[in-house]
Amino acid sequence: MSLQEQISASLKDAMKMREAERLSTLRLINAAIKDKGIALRGEGGERGVTDAEILAILGRMVKQRQESARAYEEGGRLELAEKERAEIAVIEEYLPRQLGQEEIAAAVDAAIAETGASSIRDMGRVMAALKAKYTGQMDFGAVGPMVKDRLG
Repeated sequence: MSLQEQISASLKDAMKMREAERLSTLRLINAAIKDKGIALRGEGGERGVTDAEILAILGRMVKQRQESARAYEEGGRLELAEKERAEIAVIEEYLPRQLGQEEIAAAVDAAIAETGASSIRDMGRVMAALKAKYTGQMDFGAVGPMVKDRLG
């Protein structure tokens, strides 16, 4: 079962169970996936949205909500911050397990060895290799500086 099918099935279950908050978040996910599909068709592609693309969408959605929750907390709007965190919990159900620091370090070392990277100019190749293998499992914004340190 593809990721899109899992999300659709969860959406139907949430409707049946009358879980309003969960249903709302699942509809947002579905809308983002459909938007990506429309964008792909606009580029001339006839294929559907792949699981890797869905994982990237979900990762962005989590990051947006984390930033919003932080902003709400700083503004003293704790109820809105909690709502964002509840949405994050639903979205993360469809993301693979996040890697720990040691696992990330090992993955970076393996990607550097795999690509034969030796200088900072090879950083793009290393990041591409990591994204191909670990989409949704690590925060690439935090991994970038780690790769830079190892190559620099």
